Amino acid sequence: MVHPHEPEFLQAHNELLSTLNDSSLFEKHPEYKKVIPVVSIPERIIQFRVTWEDDNGELHVNNGYRVQFNSALGPYKGGLRLHPSVNLSILKFLGFEQIFKNALTGLPMGGGKGGSDFNPKGRSDNEIRRFCVAFMRQLSRYIGQFTDVPAGDIGTGGREIGYMFGAYKQMQNQWEGVLTGKGLSWGGSLIRPEATGYGVIYYVEKMIEKATNGKESFQGKRVAISGSGNVAQYAALKAIELGATVISLSDSQGTIINQRGISAEQIYAIQEAKVQFKSLKDIIQSYEAFTTQSTKCEYLPGERPWVHVGAIDIALPCATQNEVSGDEAKALVAAGCKYLAEGSNMGSTQEAIDIFEAERKSASSIGSAIWYAPGKAANCGGVAVSGLEMAQNSQRESWTREEVDQKLKDIMVNCFDNCYKTSLEYSTEKNTGALPSLVMGANIAGFVKVADAMKDQGDWW
Repeated sequence: MVHPHEPEFLQAHNELLSTLNDSSLFEKHPEYKKVIPVVSIPERIIQFRVTWEDDNGELHVNNGYRVQFNSALGPYKGGLRLHPSVNLSILKFLGFEQIFKNALTGLPMGGGKGGSDFNPKGRSDNEIRRFCVAFMRQLSRYIGQFTDVPAGDIGTGGREIGYMFGAYKQMQNQWEGVLTGKGLSWGGSLIRPEATGYGVIYYVEKMIEKATNGKESFQGKRVAISGSGNVAQYAALKAIELGATVISLSDSQGTIINQRGISAEQIYAIQEAKVQFKSLKDIIQSYEAFTTQSTKCEYLPGERPWVHVGAIDIALPCATQNEVSGDEAKALVAAGCKYLAEGSNMGSTQEAIDIFEAERKSASSIGSAIWYAPGKAANCGGVAVSGLEMAQNSQRESWTREEVDQKLKDIMVNCFDNCYKTSLEYSTEKNTGALPSLVMGANIAGFVKVADAMKDQGDWW
């Protein structure tokens, strides 16, 4: 049952179902309709209270959750989000998307998500440690390397993962790869922080290559990026490395824009400052990398970048869900944007997706309109490297940066090829001049893989 009072989950569910209905999947395989009501309900939802003390000895109580959505392909896998906005609807939407995202990586991982409405901003290390220990005291009985392997997410970085891992190890009296995103000296994988951002760029590389028949690349492209966390930072750095000009970054308070291009040095300054939870406004006013006349950025308080960036080639939403509205989608189309790939989960509203898809369908020739890639495909690089971390933990090995990066790139290339070919197979569109729908391809490819595994295991028949 899909509840109307869970809007984020309802949006994710309806987005999947609408693309399946618009394809020839149910016409060719009507039996797959049976799995929709089964896969739409989590296998298990765990909800608990988290009680902890601040530095003044005052007691606080937060809500904790773990949505173990689907284990057909492997242990539940998905992040732990620590943010005041966390509720069951958001975690169900994220867990539902995670099922099919994990399927698209080709790795043996199920889908899940969890977290708490705890806000780590402004809290001391000791307060965060107390919260993490209290959180893991409740969660530890429900997770394990063969059951459920959580990861980091918004608000849950290396510090938080470290505190949670230490608490789990003490409570269970065993060392196992129960969390991913660990420190490099105790089981973590190289390039895990970079993985989601790098993966988005590798996916878009294939989009550009396919749309231009190999004639173009990132070289010379103008790229608008939202967000300024790990995903946005590393997507920007990789885009710059490949010869692109990054025009924008943003946070919850506003946007910075530099039409000449934000430099790698400035992104490193943002990385340093973000550890201290500094805002972009504070960073560009106080860090030397932003204070000369040639490096100054325009700051737009309370704004997202999409209607302000001017002419661009590529848009990468890398902040949070529903960060590209219908009006902003129209602005991106008018700005000549040719590729939009989500580094965030469900980064575009349904209205925005409909606009992108309508533009793509009406294209008079390949590459003449915007081509949209959904988060469940474009940003699966993060969970892919989490899966590679699980493999290294199981084998008691540590792979080199080059090995992990090449495996990540191979996964993203295979993911794109799978989405592209699946869309061609099940498309009902008549306009052969348009590129295939990557959102349809991603949804069908992920759904079919999970549905087949569920059927083999007797979850539906």
